[in-house]
Amino acid sequence: MSDTSIQWDVLNSRGDWVLAGSALQTGSALQSAVLISLFSDRMATPDDVIPDGSGNPRGWVGDLDSDYPIGSRLWLLDRTKATSDVLTRASDYCYEALQWLIEDGIVGRFDILTEWTLPNMLGIQIIAHKQNGTTVSMNFSSVWNGIN
Repeated sequence: MSDTSIQWDVLNSRGDWVLAGSALQTGSALQSAVLISLFSDRMATPDDVIPDGSGNPRGWVGDLDSDYPIGSRLWLLDRTKATSDVLTRASDYCYEALQWLIEDGIVGRFDILTEWTLPNMLGIQIIAHKQNGTTVSMNFSSVWNGIN
């Protein structure tokens, strides 16, 4: 299944559509779903500490009464120190954001590896195990540069 291609822009920490001439390039629907799930801001829970101190829980207002909120809480790691606890939280946030793909039967399971690729640079590797036995690997080697 194909979808509009989204390319992750590391320098600007955002995804963008890819053009093929004057048209939008198509690509993997699974990769697009993973990018949107990981890099859209999910609303913070009442127990979360907002890193900038603003109290703004971000997220999408349509998620207020939703059983399946969009995005991840990775944004909460923005001003954290590079510790093993942060790697665990990043992994947990990834699993939480991608769970809907398992529940909808699109993916059987995910293997997620979070690591410090450089000092203060968070990297995430995702391996999606599809229902048909094939795997799709996605590597985000510099999710954030500048975690304190």
